[in-house]
Amino acid sequence: DVGGAGRTGVGAEFEPRSPTSPFQPQQIGSICLPVGCLFREGQQPRSLLLGSFQIAIRACFLGFVFGCGMLLSFSQSSWSHFGWYMCSLSLFHYSEYLVTAVNNPKSLSLDSFLLNHSLEYTVAALSSWLEFTLENIFWPELKQITWLSVTGLLMVVFGECLRKAAMFTAGSNFNHVVQNEKSDTHTLVTSGVYAWFRHPSYVGWFYWSIGTQVMLCNPICGVSYALTVWRFFRDRTEEEEISLIHFFGEEYLEYKKRVPTGLPFIKGVKVDL
Repeated sequence: DVGGAGRTGVGAEFEPRSPTSPFQPQQIGSICLPVGCLFREGQQPRSLLLGSFQIAIRACFLGFVFGCGMLLSFSQSSWSHFGWYMCSLSLFHYSEYLVTAVNNPKSLSLDSFLLNHSLEYTVAALSSWLEFTLENIFWPELKQITWLSVTGLLMVVFGECLRKAAMFTAGSNFNHVVQNEKSDTHTLVTSGVYAWFRHPSYVGWFYWSIGTQVMLCNPICGVSYALTVWRFFRDRTEEEEISLIHFFGEEYLEYKKRVPTGLPFIKGVKVDL
């Protein structure tokens, strides 16, 4: 997620100085249609059409999944909580694209949906679907713990809102692609949700991912997700904070002393003074 080190969910992120016009043509195209790249210069009509088609297909697919999830949610079956999951998952991926279109249309691409995030992400998702299906067949009562599913839903809503708040606060500096160089127009963002946590978008994704498994009442994937994402974000925050310290020096070190990472039992990179 950009910011300091340019990864998804980075902590204190960069915020570019205010542009002369707060609303650019790229944003108009990105909001009205999921084809913000139409406004990019240097693209040929054929590539524009192909890119727009690919984006539209993904957007329609996510909308279809959301609709199916809504139908399942209101059904009187043991699959109703899986409908909540389908809505949460499709909304997450579409909103990643939409917020990027609003904040940073120049970086908008098919990858902004995060559908092809990584092989590990795909395997984790498939594993959770398989666990839910098998347990729903052999132990359907396990999937009817409503209070637990509601708790998971609240975790998902909290994580989603926090992550999107972090993206909006970071503004046009938010980027899903790794950024290893500091621009002259970048400053350290320590306001908004960044006054609460150094890595709010990571915190949001952390609780969102675990919340999906609590919502599904998946005991195996619930524990596996918690351990896996904790280790991932521990390594990621340390890696990114090295870059942030390199970019901002004492300014970031002072910020680091005041504000926690927001991730449980993760303090970030250790600095020997």
